[in-house]
Amino acid sequence: MGIKRKIHPSLIKLEQRDGVLQVVGGNSWYSYFRDPYHLMLTIPWLGFVAIVVGFDIFLNAVFAVLYLLDADAIAGIEKVGFLEAFFFSVQTLASIGYGVMNPHTLYANLIVTLESIASLMLFAVITGIAFTRFAKSSSRVMFSRVATIHDYNGIPTLMFRTANERRNNILEAKLSVFLMIDEITVEGHRMRRLHELKLVRDHSPVFLLSWTVMHIIDESSPLYRITNETMERLHAQILVSLTGVDETIEGTIHARHMYASHNLLYDRRFIDVIHMAKDGHRYLDYTYFHETTAI
Repeated sequence: MGIKRKIHPSLIKLEQRDGVLQVVGGNSWYSYFRDPYHLMLTIPWLGFVAIVVGFDIFLNAVFAVLYLLDADAIAGIEKVGFLEAFFFSVQTLASIGYGVMNPHTLYANLIVTLESIASLMLFAVITGIAFTRFAKSSSRVMFSRVATIHDYNGIPTLMFRTANERRNNILEAKLSVFLMIDEITVEGHRMRRLHELKLVRDHSPVFLLSWTVMHIIDESSPLYRITNETMERLHAQILVSLTGVDETIEGTIHARHMYASHNLLYDRRFIDVIHMAKDGHRYLDYTYFHETTAI
């Protein structure tokens, strides 16, 4: 009879998905329940609005109960029930003050003072989080679904494409590419190591439309003499990271992509996406952005 292993709450599970090693539940909004600030920044807008509305209703209900503890707390209305106290709290919390209902006793004024302080803090926090969500920079950078390895100027070269889907300028674009593999030390320890893949050009002052990234596979390259079978055995992945400044919002953007071993195509090249028309103008056709052809 097998023994069930109890999973510790701090245990992080890693899975091989489509050839890429990923953290289960990583980078998802529901993984931030113990971190409320990040939860409010990552949860979908519908969930964010639902939390704000739900907390507002809860807070007003709490203050409504506090007002009802004193039968003479609210003046201006004949009979004060929960609904009346609740809507009085809504008017106080939102600083509306229609002038019909008003605090009547010292106890009521103390509760109003407490609620006004809570109102200032609540709206400051909600406004700050909402602004951060709107102001958070996002990239629309597309990477080719596959990478190719073929001879370029007589030397084996790794190539893939990236494109700026917004069609504005990304200033001071910087690309970093790494090979991630499992390695076993002389002592028998297994480690996940990163090896930088030096690029023919890793920097572009202005990244507008398309960029073909190239890494020469020579004796100094971590990919030198590594076959596709070896990459599968070592759970190899190629990590691509792009940073730059979006000219429109003047904010730093980040984009990343991962290539697994089965995403590497040997002896194939990308189909050209830039065409010269009869009128002398150049056109870029994204229809064939991911397409390759045999050499």
